[in-house]
This record gives sequence, structure tokens and C-alpha cells, in this order.
Amino acid sequence: MRNARAPHLSRRGLLAAGTAVGAGVLLAACGTEKDKTGGSGTAAGKKGPWSFKDDRGTTVKADAIPSSIVAFTGTAAALYDYGIQVKGVFGPTTTPDGKPDVQAGDLDIDKVEILGNAYDKFNVEKYASLAPDALITDMWIKDQLWYVSGTAAEKKILQLKVPTVALWAAETTMDKALARRLDLAESLGADITAKKVTDAKTRFEKAAARLRAAAKANPDIKVLIGSGSKDLFYVSLAKMSADTAYFAQLGVKFVEPKVNAQGFFEELSWENVDKYDADIIMLDNRAQSLQPDALDKSKPTWKQLPAVQAGQVVPRVTEPIYSYAKCAPVLEDLAKAIETAKKVKK
Repeated sequence: MRNARAPHLSRRGLLAAGTAVGAGVLLAACGTEKDKTGGSGTAAGKKGPWSFKDDRGTTVKADAIPSSIVAFTGTAAALYDYGIQVKGVFGPTTTPDGKPDVQAGDLDIDKVEILGNAYDKFNVEKYASLAPDALITDMWIKDQLWYVSGTAAEKKILQLKVPTVALWAAETTMDKALARRLDLAESLGADITAKKVTDAKTRFEKAAARLRAAAKANPDIKVLIGSGSKDLFYVSLAKMSADTAYFAQLGVKFVEPKVNAQGFFEELSWENVDKYDADIIMLDNRAQSLQPDALDKSKPTWKQLPAVQAGQVVPRVTEPIYSYAKCAPVLEDLAKAIETAKKVKK
């Protein structure tokens, strides 16, 4: 499935067999090879020491601020917005045609080492060659490193003894997730008083107020969080993701599916895709999820949904880039959708 979180990665439909080279070779490479990408992972002017307490409750310490950072793509994109450049990324970074994936944000994908473009495709040998001094990723389930835990390469990745940082993307809300990534960026040398940063935060706060007002003015509008695959349509539970949990706090009314044992979503066959009434459908915007054009062509029952017929389908940024600059437009777009939505006929 598309809206699922580690370690239940089979839900994403991205499981694949992976192989890695021997740990002994990698440990040697990590200790001896020089950085091949050039540049620094930290903002200028700060050297260390470095300390950061992540959302596992783990305090990571080092004599110097990390300068060879490897991060999940979306996390790297958030850090980039604060002026922190990573050396390597793992996770969806490029689309099949070589363009940046939506999760890459403004990253220059030609200037980072892509260690794996999909789940369970982590190239440990490349990782070691970067001599990483920090691995940073999201956390959707307690103590699980997103795109690391549960993979074939997990053991070899952790054997390199690189300090790891995990920040919640579930069991939190968007505003808190943003604050934590800003904390991390500051610890890595970012200037969080820069006008670019403060302007983005102000825009986000205004967007949140607008969304709250839109939801209050349109209390009857109900939103469904969906993701389409070839065989199934997934309806997600709002409280299980930081973004939609925050939207619900602001007053947005969501469809509440009868989720499976994993707790994140309900799987519907395409014959039963009309199980829930919804005025707006927020549709997973990630590359691995079927988009409206594809659904229009391949799924007749999709086209019959009242929200689809009313033209009230909007993209959902399912794995947001948690910087204020990237999240403000997400709130603005949803606010506009609710402000202009019409109650559809059942």
C-alpha cells in the first residue's frame, strides 16, 4: 500500500529482494575511503561539539557537527531548505524518467549519492564509501528507522556504527514534526533566524489559520484520504499520520475507515470503492500511486464517485517534506479545496 509505514512495508507494494557486500569490507571502507562528493554537510561557521536528542529518546553526541550526512530523501529535502546539504540519500529520489521524485523537493539530485531509489534497495557499499558520520531518517513506528529497519541490508548498515537519528512522522502532528526538524537543522548549523526561514514559518502559521477558518465555515464537508493501486484502493485513518492528524486538529472532517490490524488504512476492492461518502478526495501524490488520469482510464468505479464527478479530487502530499516552506502550500491548497467544495449528492 501507499500510505503505510515501516516496518509494515509490504503495504507499500515496494518489497524487493536485496543484497549487500560483506560487512568486513564495508567497515574498512567506512574507515578509510575519502568523501567523493565534496562540500560540507553543515552550514558554515559551526564546528561542534554536536549533541541531539531524537524522537526515540536517544541522545547522539559527536566531537564535531556531522559533515557527511546520509538521510532519507524527504528528510534530506527538509534539511536542504534550511541550508544543510547531505552527501547521500535513500528512498524515492528519481522517477523512472530520471526526474526528481516529489519527495526530493528542491534537492539537486545530481549532487547527492543515491544509495537506493526504492525500499530494500539500499546500497551499503556506496553508503560506506561516503564515510558517513550521521544517518537521519523518519520514524513511523517506535524505534523503527524508515527505509532501514526490516530491510535485507539493515544488519550491515547498523554494523557500520554510524550515529542514527530518527524523527517521528506518525504519532505526532505536522506542527510538531516541523518544529523537531527545525531543531535538528539548527543543531547541524542552520541559521534559523534567516529571513527565508522566518518568512516560511509565518506563511505556514497563516495557512494553518486559513485552514482552520475554512473547516469551521464548511463543517459539512467530509474528506477521504485515498491511495490507488492496480488491485486495491486504500482509505487511510487521519490520526495515523502527522499531516492529516494536524488537519483534523484544525477542524477538517475526515472519513474514518475500518482499518486493518496494522491500524493505518482499510483496503477496498475497486468494486467497493464507493463504501464511504466523501465530498473531497485527497489522493496520494507519490509516484508509486495511481494518479487521476490513470484512474480515469482504468477504473470505471472511480469515475462514478461523486467527488470525482464534481471535480473535487486534490493531491495529498502523503509523505510531506517537513520544512515550513514545503508545508505551507499544503495547508493553503487544502484550505482552498474546502473553501470551494460543494456538498456532493449521495
